[in-house]
Amino acid sequence: MKKFEYFTAPLLVHSTKEILDNFGQDGWELVQVVPGLNPENLVAYFKREITES
Repeated sequence: MKKFEYFTAPLLVHSTKEILDNFGQDGWELVQVVPGLNPENLVAYFKREITES
């Protein structure tokens, strides 16, 4: 059975691509983006599979 870990991170509207690219390079898959507390911010939810060694 696959196991996952989860992570949330704030996204700034003016640098969304760079932030998402950085998490993607670390193996995180974007699951959802929701509005933050103000219009300038978003919150991203990520997951990645836990590989057992």
